Amino acid sequence: MAFALAAERLMGIEITERCKVLRVIACELSRIISHLVWAGTTAIDIGAFTVFLWMFQERERVYNLIEEWTGARLTTSLTRVGGLMADVPDGWTGRLREWCGRFPKTLDEVDRMLLRNGIWLGRTQDVGIMTAAEAIDYSLSGPMLRASGVAFDVRKDHPYLDYDSYDFEVPVGEHGDVYDRYLVRMEEMRQSVRILLQALDRLPDGPINASDPRVILPPKRRLMSDMESMIHHFKQVMEGVPAPVGEVYFPVENPKGELGTYLVSDGSAKPVRWRIRPPSFLNIAALPKMAEGHLLSDLIAINASVDIVMGEIDR
Repeated sequence: MAFALAAERLMGIEITERCKVLRVIACELSRIISHLVWAGTTAIDIGAFTVFLWMFQERERVYNLIEEWTGARLTTSLTRVGGLMADVPDGWTGRLREWCGRFPKTLDEVDRMLLRNGIWLGRTQDVGIMTAAEAIDYSLSGPMLRASGVAFDVRKDHPYLDYDSYDFEVPVGEHGDVYDRYLVRMEEMRQSVRILLQALDRLPDGPINASDPRVILPPKRRLMSDMESMIHHFKQVMEGVPAPVGEVYFPVENPKGELGTYLVSDGSAKPVRWRIRPPSFLNIAALPKMAEGHLLSDLIAINASVDIVMGEIDR
């Protein structure tokens, strides 16, 4: 998503209103899936096995919806420069709306199990504390930053995809410990449901792709009958899409923090520089600081609270 938005800004491509709303839906579903995995695996690390089952059950229900839309469950590829690879199928929005009505009840049940649980409180409260100043110094972002009391969210502070027109809150913590990171992520899932319902209410009809032959391949029916469409198809596939000379940085609010894409173009179809600003790689750098003064067993909870992706760090 970040790459597509960066490329579209660099090339001056205007996406359709339907595409904007569907991208918001995809982003918020991705945020929920990520937080469900985090909550389930963190709970099982600390010993709450039932929570793991509840969270992964909801995750599978979201995957069912995503599979209907994209044809894949885990390794999806939906966003394209200028649009999307597919529109949602008939009846899909109704099934998403039904799921949004049920899902908060699962979150409430998890909270009832954990919020006053003595074992959970002992393993998470006052563990792995990062103050607001320390979080900023370490360049933390996402729930890690907000749990320390810093209300920074790219969707609010640098809006994209018309996020500034959606009504939602940015949850923040007070103590910056593992417990606050749990509270922030749980509330973020509730806010994502709030955004999803607004997106469903405003989803307009119309095309999902921009009418820009530089980046959008022509439909196959036109390709086989129209010479100009065949030329556009050939040039895109064989030569790529040249971008104007310039540079752009575009951040998005990834479930784990700020995910940024920096592109530099010399006017050709390939960027001379493409740099990704990864949230997990920066967030994990604070692990030694958070571990100071704690037991070795606390490191399990602290590490889990960062919510890292090892593939992102190992790259």
